[in-house]
Amino acid sequence: MRALIIDDEPDNVRLLALQLNRHCPQVELVGQFTDSTEGLRAIQTLRPGLVFLDIEMPIMNGFQLLERVGDINFHIVFVTAYDQYAVRAFRFSALDYLLKPIDTVDLIATVRRAETTARINPQQLELMRQYYPTGTAGINPPARGRIALPHASGMVFVDTKQIVYCEADSNYTRFHLEGGQQYVVAKTLGDVQEVFESRDFLRVHRQYMVNLEHIQKLVKGEGTYLLLTNGVSIPVARQQKDRLMERFGWV
Repeated sequence: MRALIIDDEPDNVRLLALQLNRHCPQVELVGQFTDSTEGLRAIQTLRPGLVFLDIEMPIMNGFQLLERVGDINFHIVFVTAYDQYAVRAFRFSALDYLLKPIDTVDLIATVRRAETTARINPQQLELMRQYYPTGTAGINPPARGRIALPHASGMVFVDTKQIVYCEADSNYTRFHLEGGQQYVVAKTLGDVQEVFESRDFLRVHRQYMVNLEHIQKLVKGEGTYLLLTNGVSIPVARQQKDRLMERFGWV
């Protein structure tokens, strides 16, 4: 498998090259670049099967570089410094990534996946753009607004205000929108929770996460539940009541 490394930090490039040479004999390293413009030219001329790509780079970041590539007919492994929100974004988008400093065991497993799995598709990349934090003033949660939901027949972009609640459905999550529209996404509710709780959503039950803007009433009795704007009642787990009160500032 012909591979390139594109990372603006020379030490990271040298270390990754050393690890590949020692532990991944199936990889032929055909180029190492600390300049994103040179890396782009190398992709176009050397036609690698695998690219290790840093995201945060000067001149062109990883996403901008991929936009200029056009059709992506190679595997991509994103390389990034550790950040909890960034990791959530990678997982939600089902993309391969390695955290700096790169662990050898993780590297070997990632290369093996690249040998056997399908290459990146544009929808995965669009999801990553949606959820990956950007900006120079630190890591920012995504702004409220439209969000991409991958489903069986493709991808739909919806306004988060339209999402009333999310429901766990085995290893899937069912998104319930205003007007009764539903979308089933191939992510667990735990995966969805990691991304959406920065957008005024709260998991109130092992099976449900609600949009706080769609809560009409909290009803207490034998079992606490929420009445939502679409008329649906959602149970609130005992251990989640305090979190709900904290988010609303109720007394």
